[in-house]
Amino acid sequence: MNAVVFDLDGVLVDSEPVWEEVRRAFVADHGGRWQPDTQQRLMGMSTSEWAAYLSGELGVRMTADEVARGVVEQMARRYEDGVPLMPGAVETVRRLASRWPLGLASSSPRALIDVVLDRTGLAASFRATVSTEEVARGKPAPDGYLLAARRVGVDAAGCVAVEDSSNGLRSAHAAGMRVIAVPHPRYPPAPDALALAAYVAEDLGDLTAERVAAAMDAAG
Repeated sequence: MNAVVFDLDGVLVDSEPVWEEVRRAFVADHGGRWQPDTQQRLMGMSTSEWAAYLSGELGVRMTADEVARGVVEQMARRYEDGVPLMPGAVETVRRLASRWPLGLASSSPRALIDVVLDRTGLAASFRATVSTEEVARGKPAPDGYLLAARRVGVDAAGCVAVEDSSNGLRSAHAAGMRVIAVPHPRYPPAPDALALAAYVAEDLGDLTAERVAAAMDAAG
């Protein structure tokens, strides 16, 4: 049995610019200092990991729990104005869900995952969803993808993951999945991470059932 496991931020939702804007402003407003590599380092971290990073490394004068609560509340308010879906996200999810069971392995907190899936009407398309809040380690560790595979009921080796970020590509590959990369034009992955992908798609429209099946066959 095979399955497809999607990332959320940067793949289905164009949320990375929103995350950057919200967290950058939060850092500035609370005495911290944003670094040139901060956004790339944050992509893929679990909530507890990025909150600790903002508090400990960037100098935000709040505890990690306070940072996480404040940033997530601001993100939820932004989503109330509409979820910024990537072009073709709904069509791609429904197209692949008609052929394979789908999972989701996201670094977003559970509250935001549920808001996005409910507001976009995609909740029913996923057999299982995972937030890296629910595992010991965020991406690039494989924990989130391994749990998603278990919840879907498919061995990780039988899964194709769809990812955009360096840490996400590394995470899915470490889990033993074949990976299709859909790089975000504003936040491209590092070359060594992109090299882990079985296929690099131009966009979600390039993610056809035939393309996914070819990746699965290669995995087998």
